[in-house]
Amino acid sequence: MPKIRQARTIDDRTIDYIDEVCGSGGMKDMYFTPDKKNVVLFFRDPQDAQCLERLQLITGRYRERIFNQEGGDYWQDLFRWPVEVVENEDGQLGIVEPVYQTHFFFKYGSINHDFLDIKGHEKEGKWFASPSNRYKYLDPRERGDWLKYLRICLLVSRAVRRLHAAGLAHSDLSYKNVLVDPEGGHACIVDIDGLVVPGKFPPDVAGTPDFFAPEVVKTAHLHKTDPQRHLPSIHTDRHALAVLIYMYLFLRHPLRGDKVHDVDDPQKDEDLAMGQNALFVENPTDVSNRIDSSQLQEVERPWKDTQALPYQAAGPYLAELFSRAFITGLHQPPLRPTADEWEHALIKTVDLLQPCLNSACQQKWYVFDNSQAPCCPFCGTKFIGQLPLLNLYSKSQTGNYKPDNHRLMVYSGQSLFKWHIDRKVIPNERVTMNEKQRLGYFIFHDKQWLLVNERLPSLFNVSEKKTVLLGESLILTEGLQLLFAKEDEGSRLAVVQLVQV
Repeated sequence: MPKIRQARTIDDRTIDYIDEVCGSGGMKDMYFTPDKKNVVLFFRDPQDAQCLERLQLITGRYRERIFNQEGGDYWQDLFRWPVEVVENEDGQLGIVEPVYQTHFFFKYGSINHDFLDIKGHEKEGKWFASPSNRYKYLDPRERGDWLKYLRICLLVSRAVRRLHAAGLAHSDLSYKNVLVDPEGGHACIVDIDGLVVPGKFPPDVAGTPDFFAPEVVKTAHLHKTDPQRHLPSIHTDRHALAVLIYMYLFLRHPLRGDKVHDVDDPQKDEDLAMGQNALFVENPTDVSNRIDSSQLQEVERPWKDTQALPYQAAGPYLAELFSRAFITGLHQPPLRPTADEWEHALIKTVDLLQPCLNSACQQKWYVFDNSQAPCCPFCGTKFIGQLPLLNLYSKSQTGNYKPDNHRLMVYSGQSLFKWHIDRKVIPNERVTMNEKQRLGYFIFHDKQWLLVNERLPSLFNVSEKKTVLLGESLILTEGLQLLFAKEDEGSRLAVVQLVQV
């Protein structure tokens, strides 16, 4: 039986832990508490006074700033945040964290009889960010679909937005430090103890390869104190976040194309490709870093074929941000999209999703694009039939309704929520339980599309100038105008568009 040892907290309380290493990282070893509800992570090397101060603030003031505000409980699932600073009998400094939720551990082995030995291990994001990892090794039950990855990206964006709003930078945002559960659509950011506070606590590490911002790679040869050296910050977090989202949705790296920058020196080639000469693989004006689709393996299709699956397949809102992140903002950090912008774009993108008509399609969902013949980009199945699209408008200060640049695609079973009818409501950590209730739903019945009114007491058919009572349904027709609520500041008007393919 392993021995039970004790560590002491800053305020001289004791915490028991099992003297048996249950996991190790780059800097720390991990031990379970006897009840297995928490882990204690001890630094292998001695830490200085600045590290101790950083950890005290992370477990104290910064933690309170995140969790003791309105909606603070929401973040418990999105961060694995240290709760205590401890020291053991040998003088090793450590931190106490809650254990990961069970859905962040692999339930099944790999499809090759678990020769990778991943069953029971943490679901690091790297397993889900390349076609070979996801489709050659993982059990189909743990791969997820495109809707789940959009949800994962939304949760990660939301968590990063909250960090940045508190003036903190993660500094090592990568698929190693983001746990994901594509089966249920969950995500959790870990390794919080290395947070960067601009002007107070510099980063401990430069980051993780694949997620370094170009300016960090370009100036890595300079001394840490050199004013020209770029260290991890909120700006570099924004680059890493964009890379994460791109990789989860397209299973390819945005900068790793076929261009060779130095044929004689592999390290210099890598430094140029990810730093000074970094170039988006889908840059529209410079195609020199394109991926040669003729050399792709079958498991890599359509993922690494940028012609078959371009970034525009993510829809207009995300496409704009990918363009800013990897073209205009790639070498100009201030121009990169913020986490808040990613969050809002992902919310609106989910409203553009349509289920694939092919029941065998692995991704199950895609962004409906009616500018051309709608087709699932993952399996090639074309859409045939009629679909309503609700274009949303909000009342301006002048009293006129102006477009919100927000649309809601309809499919049978699609739901209508408070954030669709009121532009003041955003589906984030502040949404109340009442606001999460479904207000209505859409269904295809007797060759007609219907909206069923469940909880909209003021739903008004502007086209026919009549109120739609609770429990009633109305037929969606081309040009139909619906006012969802009384004409207050946030109430929306929807104009129905019927797409026939």
